[in-house]
Amino acid sequence: MVTVLYAGILGLMSVLISLAAAQARGRAKVSVGDGGNPELLLAMRRHANFVEYTPLALILIGLLEWNEAPAGAVHALGAGLVVFRASHALGIKVDSMQSVPRLVGAMGTMLVTVVASVWAVVLYF
Repeated sequence: MVTVLYAGILGLMSVLISLAAAQARGRAKVSVGDGGNPELLLAMRRHANFVEYTPLALILIGLLEWNEAPAGAVHALGAGLVVFRASHALGIKVDSMQSVPRLVGAMGTMLVTVVASVWAVVLYF
């Protein structure tokens, strides 16, 4: 039941990121697309990136737990995913590839996903 904690936290993060995108959309007065508004585009990408990467990593973590991975390892992967997704969301506020939080968040999320993926494949064999 460890994964349920991180699913809940990440679910709340998703709602907050979505609300921020909706607020940016309201300020820009754009109902569809980004209307050429850089603030809205960043908010949309922050939300889209979260929903593109978070579900797969969370599913993998849940499958590891289901296959009796140690609770400490599941907590480490789950907490890492939360921290890295938060870092990325904060870092993408800066429209720059030079944003350290964005880089840490992106690379960290990929690390969690790769570790969980390799572990899942190893469990199969």
